[in-house]
Amino acid sequence: MEQESIEQISLMKKQLEELTNKVASLENSRKDQLSMAIVSGDMDKIMAAMIIALAASAMDTQVKLFFSFWALAALRDENKKGKGKDFISKMFGMMLPKSKNNLKLSNMNMAGMGPMMIKYLMRKKGVMSLDQMFKEAGELGIEITICEMSMDLMGFKKEEMISYPNLRYAGAGTFVNEGNESSMQLFI
Repeated sequence: MEQESIEQISLMKKQLEELTNKVASLENSRKDQLSMAIVSGDMDKIMAAMIIALAASAMDTQVKLFFSFWALAALRDENKKGKGKDFISKMFGMMLPKSKNNLKLSNMNMAGMGPMMIKYLMRKKGVMSLDQMFKEAGELGIEITICEMSMDLMGFKKEEMISYPNLRYAGAGTFVNEGNESSMQLFI
């Protein structure tokens, strides 16, 4: 009977050790990382994404932004042009804003007056402009990934995108994989 008790205790110790290892691996499975999918091309939503990204980065959280669909307009450089576009790609290029400085508001756009009012208030209140936010994001090492599929669908070319130190091109699978590793995921 004493031998049976010793065996039970030994088995319980082994099970406790296995559970402790499983808990430790679960605790370490997520990185202190924010992965954010940005699909809206509205000025206020791009601004919110950048403010959240900068705040997280300031708290030593690694930040990865995945720009897709309408949000790609914010990453177009108004001084660059893509060559070799077909008719539909040229139409998308003409219809969508060309740069973060030409985005519309999601509400109260008022024929373009809304963004001008917000930009005025931002300057008056000392809030960084979108240009300044992107510059700061680059300096902090925030990664921006451009969705290749969205870029291809809309006919955008790499040569017409902004210059940014941590810019890359990838598919949705990359975002899903990084989001799975992240302790925080957002969709804007």
